[in-house]
Amino acid sequence: MCAVLALVVLLASFRDAASAGADQFTYDGFAGAGLALDGAARVAPNGLLVLTNGTVAMTGHALHPSPLRFRDPGSNATAVRSFSASFVFAIVSPHLHLSSHGMAFFVSRTRSLSTTMPYQYLGLLNTTDGAGAATNHILAVEFDTVLNYEFADINNNHVGIDVDSLRSVAAASAGYYDDDAAAGGGVLRDLSLFSREAMQVWVDYDARSTALDVTLAPLGVPRPTKPLLSRAVDLAAVVPDDEAYVGFSSSTGVMACSHYVLGWSFALDGAAPPLDVSRLPKYPRPADSKPGRRKVLVIALPIASAAAAAVITAAAVLAYVRRRMEYVELREDWEAEFGAHRFAYKDLHRATDGFADSRLIGRGGSGEVYRGVLPRCNSEVAVKRVSGESTQGAKEFVAEVASMGRLKHRNLVPLLGYCRRKGELLLVYTYMPSGSLENFLYGQGKKKMALGWDQRFQIIRDIATGLLYLHEEWEQVIVHRDIKPSNVLLDDEMHGRLGDFGLARLCDHGANSYTTRVVGTTGYLAPELMRTGKASPATDVFAFGAFLMEVACGRGPVEQGMEEGESFALVDHVLRHWLDGSLTEAVDSKIQGSYDAEEACLVLKLGLLCSHPLPSERPSMKQVVQYLDGGAAFPELVLTNLSRAL
Repeated sequence: MCAVLALVVLLASFRDAASAGADQFTYDGFAGAGLALDGAARVAPNGLLVLTNGTVAMTGHALHPSPLRFRDPGSNATAVRSFSASFVFAIVSPHLHLSSHGMAFFVSRTRSLSTTMPYQYLGLLNTTDGAGAATNHILAVEFDTVLNYEFADINNNHVGIDVDSLRSVAAASAGYYDDDAAAGGGVLRDLSLFSREAMQVWVDYDARSTALDVTLAPLGVPRPTKPLLSRAVDLAAVVPDDEAYVGFSSSTGVMACSHYVLGWSFALDGAAPPLDVSRLPKYPRPADSKPGRRKVLVIALPIASAAAAAVITAAAVLAYVRRRMEYVELREDWEAEFGAHRFAYKDLHRATDGFADSRLIGRGGSGEVYRGVLPRCNSEVAVKRVSGESTQGAKEFVAEVASMGRLKHRNLVPLLGYCRRKGELLLVYTYMPSGSLENFLYGQGKKKMALGWDQRFQIIRDIATGLLYLHEEWEQVIVHRDIKPSNVLLDDEMHGRLGDFGLARLCDHGANSYTTRVVGTTGYLAPELMRTGKASPATDVFAFGAFLMEVACGRGPVEQGMEEGESFALVDHVLRHWLDGSLTEAVDSKIQGSYDAEEACLVLKLGLLCSHPLPSERPSMKQVVQYLDGGAAFPELVLTNLSRAL
């Protein structure tokens, strides 16, 4: 009887312990934790949780392997439960004053995060739902180290509370309230999230008051009394089901850094168990100095003769100065906010083998383009050296480059960032392996013969869609100002992507572009540009009209003839064929007999309409896309105002 009673007590205690284990956990290091990992995330042999490992454009996720019951299992099954979490993390960047994107602690209704993206999306959301969607159901505390205008970030070193979106419902600069009475008590101390130093976080949710508190402090500092952030959050809307997952997410951009979690504890309906700091694993840090070389010099120099020392010193100084001058950059204080978009000149110089001729892949009126491989991440890029950057205020230009770096569209070449040096601007793009459309239209050998009509028409549609995004679908209007085949790049699937934003300009929707300097390429310039100098979406449409006819005809918009003073204007050539009823004869002779005549006539007539001398008569890019896709009937062309030379 006693034995049975003892067994019952033992089973009861075992059941209570299992229940407590289901509602809380503690990881003083993650060896053997059995976390659910994906992306770049892994657990190092010493128990360190590595979310991202320095790889460019990667995500990493680590979740508690089983879901937690966030709904009250008692009689009121609709009530959510309070929770508390504590963890220690470190963000280690190869550059002490620059970082890639940050990381987040999150509560999610699902453990499937396979469609999420890196960069500003932190591995939590993607381009479709990043601005907010009720079906996401994610509560996150983000530790972000990049200023993203898309999500209205306050700066590049902040903590934010996110609900179903990366637009934080509350945010504050990273810091903690110092409780030291001798120091004044309750003083807010600044912290740098990417200082390479470990920090401890406490996240507490009170189900009764719906208050979510976030507290941050350097590792080893007692938990501050006052939280850094406090916000009312409806957790019931985030967790519509009984169970949800908890975990961490991080991402990197074009400049990689590493995200580490050293320890983690969690509890429902109570305080998270304290972490044993003495048991937390170590994490790697970049070497800050190399003192060995200096010691060798200190010992060797006294041995040498005075004359030899002078020669060596002079040579060393000269080499050092020459090396520094070779990589010297223009850096000003205001550029700190664009840090994530700034590349080191040294990296670009090495990536292109010193801008060697063997790396040159293109040359235009505004600069030369080189193919390169970034040394830290082995990623292929295209680097354009733009001269004459001083024609516009440097701050405004860099701000626009940073803004355009946020453009995300399948028919645009991603602009990754910039570097300023000695009066020139270097723009860094994703490398497009198939080269420019110009090479296929006018190149030698196989490329000149390889571009059939179906490919040409698809490229035309691709560029039209990209321009529509720039003009009407992004948060600001972007006027490209230099649409032509050499600025249309082809990816590995031969899809067209509009590139070279070296001349592009921003303006708000409904506002006029502020620039009055005429830039662009002869043959693509709208007539009103010569009168007013003001670029607009209508001037881009004019250039696109010239582009349409050039792709269909295989001839440039303006050509000089063999005879002195003789010239050829493509728009007049197409116009004559239209008037004569022989429009298909203007199509490129290389594809005669192997093209869709109806599509070719549509492209040529659309080219004439877009090239209308009056801006008000030109279609918008939305209308252009509708005509090309068959979503709207093409209007009947009339001769009035179309003919400029006849």
